[in-house]
Amino acid sequence: MISAIDTSIILDILTEDKKFADLSENILNKASLEGKLIICECVITEIFPAFKDESDFKDFLNDWQLDYMPSIIESSILAGEHFKTYLNRGGKAKRVLLDFLIGAHAYLLADRLLARDRGYFRDYFKKLKIIDPDTNFNF
Repeated sequence: MISAIDTSIILDILTEDKKFADLSENILNKASLEGKLIICECVITEIFPAFKDESDFKDFLNDWQLDYMPSIIESSILAGEHFKTYLNRGGKAKRVLLDFLIGAHAYLLADRLLARDRGYFRDYFKKLKIIDPDTNFNF
């Protein structure tokens, strides 16, 4: 089982979020027992500022057994297709582009995505299994 990890899960842990840190840590631990954990370049870009330096960042990845798996052209194209649909529906071209890249990466390269989903992952990636710490702890 390959689990892609969204930025939200990692930031919950790093920021010690009062509501989600324990839940996110628990689903990450459970997923690691069931197989490989992967992150893409978008997640790295979003979480790296939380670390003192590259060494601390790499230690964190090793400690949590998070493997970097680069995106493929097909995932970027899929993200672009869904982002175009989002814009055509009246969406605003702001932060969500990275979320489409993360979702497409998970859709094509993993069996599921661990994320706090605000609805767009399920809306645009209907066949992707989403594990949300707020609603799906017993996956």
